[in-house]
Amino acid sequence: MLSVIRPLYDWTMRLAAHPHALWALAAVSFAESSFFPIPPDVMLIPLVLACRERAFLLAGVCTLASVVGGYFGYAIGYFLFDGVGRHVFDAYGLMPAYEGLKGYFDQYGAWVIMIKGMTPIPYKLLTIASGALHFDLLEFTTASIISRSVRFFLVAALLWKFGEPIRAFVETRLTLVTTLFVILLVGGFLAVALIR
Repeated sequence: MLSVIRPLYDWTMRLAAHPHALWALAAVSFAESSFFPIPPDVMLIPLVLACRERAFLLAGVCTLASVVGGYFGYAIGYFLFDGVGRHVFDAYGLMPAYEGLKGYFDQYGAWVIMIKGMTPIPYKLLTIASGALHFDLLEFTTASIISRSVRFFLVAALLWKFGEPIRAFVETRLTLVTTLFVILLVGGFLAVALIR
């Protein structure tokens, strides 16, 4: 496993110095909010570790692109739920979670987006569901900005503050770190499956 992970990690660390690193991070953040399965943390963490002085810029790019991508997810739910949204949910096994969220949206609305938007639960579930349920766009925007800012700026702040020890830990225990990340990612999908 390390033979596959190490080159990917090294490539991501080199990408941090590349002129297009911010664009790549923005693209992943945008896509993850509506259809892409991999969260932007996969890029954000190594980019911040490679270039700690840009930690908050990277978090800002991640946040902005994620919120804008959230509008795309919202539009999928609002205008194309039957044609596209259901297929996205089916592809990731999120349809039961969507059915479970309907009742929560009626009662808690923005709180659902704020709280779940900070967790490993796939954000696309929230964006597409918000559009499909015709959730208020201003509340959606406010909740998205809060949840995504907290998530990405917290990660960036911790890496900025404790960067070198964390970087050394990641580089010496790359397989462990990657395994834990995959467990969190899969755990997010499983948590969604349990919401009914």
